[in-house]
Amino acid sequence: MKRHIWKTLIYAFLIIMVFVSAMPFVWMILSSFKANKEILAIRQTLFPKEWIFDNYVKMKGQFNFLRFFWNSLKTSALITLCVIYTSTVCGFVLCKYKFRGRDVFFAIVLGTMMLPWAVTIIPRYTMVKAFGWLGSYTAIIVPAMFSSFGIFMMRQSISGVPDEILEAARIDGANEFYILHRIVFPLVKNGISSIAIFQFLWSWEDYLWPYLIITDSKKQLLSVGLKLFNGQYQTDYGPLFAAACISVIPVIIVYVIFQKQFVAGVASSAVKG
Repeated sequence: MKRHIWKTLIYAFLIIMVFVSAMPFVWMILSSFKANKEILAIRQTLFPKEWIFDNYVKMKGQFNFLRFFWNSLKTSALITLCVIYTSTVCGFVLCKYKFRGRDVFFAIVLGTMMLPWAVTIIPRYTMVKAFGWLGSYTAIIVPAMFSSFGIFMMRQSISGVPDEILEAARIDGANEFYILHRIVFPLVKNGISSIAIFQFLWSWEDYLWPYLIITDSKKQLLSVGLKLFNGQYQTDYGPLFAAACISVIPVIIVYVIFQKQFVAGVASSAVKG
């Protein structure tokens, strides 16, 4: 009896937490169909009193949404692919190869995860400026190609690959390049899916670094482009919410595609040492 009571209480608590977490998102979606005066009204209602679909049309007219959307999509996708590859390669080397200083190098990688990202902004900006990359996507993609979190996750995931499989492939004459791409990559697809979701989300919502680096408004990313809705005296929140609703679609699609592999990858990485 007590077990059923605790189970009911846990489910009730989880339902409340889901409701609290989802309400801002639901409010944003419904507000994208409201007039600006209704959004700014003192007495708020969840559902629009008058449904307005012109916000999605005005969104495109106020700024080049499709250009910003495409800029963010291509940079986020390219960064995610680079991080997946570099993390898998580094994780494979740190897990399956034995060499002097391996544990020290891995400890350094883990140590970089403890540094706040803001601490690296000034040195990173100085290096990018010295290389002449200001105003280009190179300054966004290259610094993000390596992820200490991704290396850690992939090392944990690759640790579950039996050494006997790799040794059998070597005996059959397979080189390391073949082993990595034809054996290791398919076996760690759950870990790759986890990294893909995390990295795509981080790249998609990144604001400060693109804001500092990209100087051409035509090259700007969507996270920064949404700021163009802020007027000097008033902000048109209806189209802003409409643009925000569309901007989360790629993240939802990526999560839906890799959902099962994501859960399995996180679980496997957590239990393996």
